[in-house]
Amino acid sequence: MNEPTRREETLLAGAALRGAPWKTAAAAAAAVTTTSLLLGLATGSADLSGALYVGITLFSLISGIGAISKPDRGDQITQQTRRWSLQHPWRFALYPAAGSTFLMYPVQLILAREGAFGAAWDALWGGAMIYLITALLALSMRGRALKGH
Repeated sequence: MNEPTRREETLLAGAALRGAPWKTAAAAAAAVTTTSLLLGLATGSADLSGALYVGITLFSLISGIGAISKPDRGDQITQQTRRWSLQHPWRFALYPAAGSTFLMYPVQLILAREGAFGAAWDALWGGAMIYLITALLALSMRGRALKGH
């Protein structure tokens, strides 16, 4: 079987992410962001950009891992894309990481008032951490992709 092109990989990862638990990820991210802000207000060290950064991180991890956590649910195409993602965790993890990097950049640039390069650097580091965590968690779930197939 031929390896998919970069465009086909993007479509596979996107199709797998289609089944992500978006509402759960958004609710968890909102709860953590709010809690972080309230704790910051209580201690006198409230930081909106830091709270949003943590919320974006949690949102990306929950949606990325949640999308592939149940590879045998959904229609046949969704199942195939989830199995592909579990079989290629390092490739799949690029997409949640890239999405979070794009969300983190304006937070760092505008709210944290970092310069363009500082904001890019911080967003890239945040994306790299999400990439690593997502890939490692997907790698640990890899057995599910091969179970029964």
